[in-house]
Amino acid sequence: MAGDFGTVRFEPMQVEGDDRVGSLVLDRPPANSYDHDLMRALDRALDEVAAHAEVRVVVLRSALGRFFSAGADIKAFAEGTPEQNMAMIRFAHGVLGRITTMPKIFIAEIAGHALGGGLEIALACDLRFAAEGSYRIGPPEVTLGLLPGNGGTQRLPRLIGWSRALDLMITGRTLPPEEAHRLGIVDALHPAGDLGERTRAYARSVADAAPLAVASIKRAVREGGGLPTAGGLALEQELMAGLFESADAKEGLQAFVEKRSPAFVGR
Repeated sequence: MAGDFGTVRFEPMQVEGDDRVGSLVLDRPPANSYDHDLMRALDRALDEVAAHAEVRVVVLRSALGRFFSAGADIKAFAEGTPEQNMAMIRFAHGVLGRITTMPKIFIAEIAGHALGGGLEIALACDLRFAAEGSYRIGPPEVTLGLLPGNGGTQRLPRLIGWSRALDLMITGRTLPPEEAHRLGIVDALHPAGDLGERTRAYARSVADAAPLAVASIKRAVREGGGLPTAGGLALEQELMAGLFESADAKEGLQAFVEKRSPAFVGR
């Protein structure tokens, strides 16, 4: 199958690919709690995904029924020195930052508890689709005397507004998926039995779009959103100029004129 790179296992994580849609599967029982080793595995998995240009959309999901991820390994933090703990935090920042800058769309598929650093993994993704259910989503780090330290204090306010995010973070409150959807933490909410197929149907539709345009849109939104308006608009113009030079734009425009479906090639 074109674009099929099989299954590559990096314990406790695996990478799967199917045509232009790939999967990263968290698989560290019992709760997908992460430490330095899991973050290294995620980093290696991202290397694998990056090596396959044909994979345009990546679904990040859990192999476990009850948990997306319970977040950082609290026992490891309790036993580690401040220096050791911060080494893991810095490394995790770098790994999650790769998700935000890679020119592929990442979708977090959430069907179980996404707490603390588990939520932060999902926040690093471009979109979050969730199942209906009785599990919880939220940032409870304040109950440990900590803050959401893997990007949560920056990504959550940018997503739902600073006052709503501040309320969640200073109370440590966690939410059912329905409320997370209402607040905008979750972008789509589906019946649990339909989540996988709905997510993949969406992923396939994005994967069929013009890949250079999708990558440029992601960069304009992600990078431009952190710039003053003038800087964001300048970046938009720069990206638009590059797209006008691409074979995909020429094909898309010509296909429109000829009233046919475009055949994008990513050049």
